[in-house]
Amino acid sequence: MSNEPKYRRVLLKLSGEGLMGEREFGLEPKTVGRICDEVKSVHAKGVQICLVIGAGNIFRGVSGVEIGIERTSADYMGMLATVINSLAVQSALESRGVNTRVLSAIPMSTVCEPYIRRRAIRHMEKGRVVIFAAGTGNPFFTTDTAAALRAVEMGCDALLKGTQVDGVYDSDPKINPDAKRHEVLSYQDVISRDLKVMDTSAIALARENKVPILVFSIHNPGGFAEVVSGAGKYTIIK
Repeated sequence: MSNEPKYRRVLLKLSGEGLMGEREFGLEPKTVGRICDEVKSVHAKGVQICLVIGAGNIFRGVSGVEIGIERTSADYMGMLATVINSLAVQSALESRGVNTRVLSAIPMSTVCEPYIRRRAIRHMEKGRVVIFAAGTGNPFFTTDTAAALRAVEMGCDALLKGTQVDGVYDSDPKINPDAKRHEVLSYQDVISRDLKVMDTSAIALARENKVPILVFSIHNPGGFAEVVSGAGKYTIIK
């Protein structure tokens, strides 16, 4: 297996749930630490990395609506929760010697920088890991769509989605032991078959701008480095 990176600049999309470990909510330090170790090892190979982190471990806009919070307010609450996750991951990366910047789509200059496209690109060119917080800054858009948008804006070679399973299956592998894993899918396959990989808007954005999406398990140690090298287990959507 070649350890040489196949992709020069990548966006890693992490779900908030991916940071929970065995907990029911919040952050599990060991899990966050292990993911940051993976990011550090890939960064050490000279790969430029940016991240978008969800907030499902703290607050989901959709669940907020269920308890009577108006949708727009609920979505903004979810965006603020992504800032909490982003600051936590920034601290964990910097404690490992990786220079990291958090850029938020909702300006909050006390804790992080505002999102400015050229500044983000410059940070990555200088060897810093960039974490994009607060989604797109707009309600009604998920962090999946934010990830696709930022991957396009940054000129990323690929969008890597770290999930709970090692690819895209035709049904839930946790429920159906006979679920089949796809190696390759087209953007149109994902949309027409309504495969719940990412939002339709995220898939459409990636398709229009020819950004491949690689879905892999964030819980597989060394998985991120393998996928960036074009090895390991993953599903590619292109």
